[in-house]
Amino acid sequence: MIEVRKKQIETLFDERQIAAEIDRMAREIAGRQPENLLVVAVLKGSFVFAADLIRALHRHGIAPEMEFIQLSSYGSGTTGGDVRIVRDLDGAIADRKVLIVDDILESGRTLLFARDLMLARGATGAEIAVLLDKHMRREAKIEADYVGFRCPDHFVVGYGMDVAHAFRELPFVGRVI
Repeated sequence: MIEVRKKQIETLFDERQIAAEIDRMAREIAGRQPENLLVVAVLKGSFVFAADLIRALHRHGIAPEMEFIQLSSYGSGTTGGDVRIVRDLDGAIADRKVLIVDDILESGRTLLFARDLMLARGATGAEIAVLLDKHMRREAKIEADYVGFRCPDHFVVGYGMDVAHAFRELPFVGRVI
């Protein structure tokens, strides 16, 4: 446990565990030999995971291109509401194999929206890779194709994930005690 910003943070998944899972996921993705792969990172929480994943894909012989989309389903609280596009993709995705990368799969509404959007825009396929899966929180019928860790039912921070814009810089996933 460490103290950051006068808060105690308990480590759930450390740097070494995360690196090993990302390498495993990249090896699994590369094993499918995706051609013309476009990685679409869902901002903001996935930016650290997406960066590490594309470098791991490179080490396994895959040369993806990268895009970013920012989606929101939070509104004034942390659940409910419709999913909306805050920042859209810059380029076209028609006739591309898309790998949607997000930090965490909880309710599934945002990732279901993202997958359906990619397919509606002409992607030849849209798979999902998440660092964390909180299956117990699922509301939509969707599963990730690649999962790093099953996450306990805690609010998590670090490795790009935040609470009120804090703790994104932590090199591990933890929870505020």
